[in-house]
Amino acid sequence: MSKPLLDIKDLQVRLALENEEETPQILHGVNLSVAPGTVHAIMGPNGSGKSTLANALMGHPFYEVIGGEAYLDGENLLEMEPDERARKGLFLAFQYPQAIPGVRLLELIRAAINARRQEEGKEPLSVFDLMMKMNEGFEKLGMDPSFAARFVNDGFSGGEKKRAEILQLMLLEPKVALLDETDSGLDIDALRIVANGVNSMRSPERAFVVITHYQRLLDYIEPDYVHVMVKGRIVRSGGPELAKELERTGYDKILAELGETISA
Repeated sequence: MSKPLLDIKDLQVRLALENEEETPQILHGVNLSVAPGTVHAIMGPNGSGKSTLANALMGHPFYEVIGGEAYLDGENLLEMEPDERARKGLFLAFQYPQAIPGVRLLELIRAAINARRQEEGKEPLSVFDLMMKMNEGFEKLGMDPSFAARFVNDGFSGGEKKRAEILQLMLLEPKVALLDETDSGLDIDALRIVANGVNSMRSPERAFVVITHYQRLLDYIEPDYVHVMVKGRIVRSGGPELAKELERTGYDKILAELGETISA
C-alpha cells in the first residue's frame, strides 16, 4: 500500500482572532488519509468546517491550528509557510476567488510555475513555452486566449473565475489539489467544462480533495471516497454511494443518529 500524499491526524483548528483569549474552535479532531491517485469528496451541512479544513491546510492566517498533525508527501505541512506549501505541491481552488488588479493572469501563473520548478531544481519556464501550455488549457476550458493578458479575476464572471482556477491547477500540476466548492455559482455547461478540466488531471501520482454540498458535481468528478463532516469532525465515510444517499435523504438521517439538528 502506497504512503498517503496527504495525511491528517486529529487536526484541531480555531479562529485566529486578535485580543481574544477564547476563540471559537471549528475543527475538533479531523482524521483523513489521502493516497495517490484517489479523489476524496467531503460533504456536510453549512458551518460544519469543510472550508476551514481546506484553508487551514493551506495556511490561511485567519485560522490557528491548536492540535494534531498534517503531512504532505511525508513532510510536516504545519511547519511550512503558505508559499512553501504551494511550492511543495499543495493547491487550493477557492470557493470565492479574489480579484488581483494590476497582476496579469500570465504573470501570476508564470511566477507560480517557476517557483515550483525552482523548488524541484528545474530551469524556469520561458514565456513562449508557458503560452503554448496556457493556450492548450484555454482550449480545453473554453476560454479566450486574451485572458492571459487580463488582470487576475478582475471583471471575471463567476464561471470565468472558476475556469481560471482550474487553468492554474492544470498548469501547476500539484501533488494534492483541494477544491473548495468549485461548483458554487456554475451553470450546468460551466460545471461540465470545469469538471472535465479536473478529470484531465487525474493520475496515479496526484490526489484530490473535493469539498461540495451537492451530488451534482460528483456526477462529473466521481470520487473514490466520500466523507461527511459535522461540527468539525468526519462522522461517516463511504464510497460514491454515500453521496447518492445524501442526495436522497439530506443530512437529517445522519444528524438524527448523532443527536444533532441542522440548526445546531
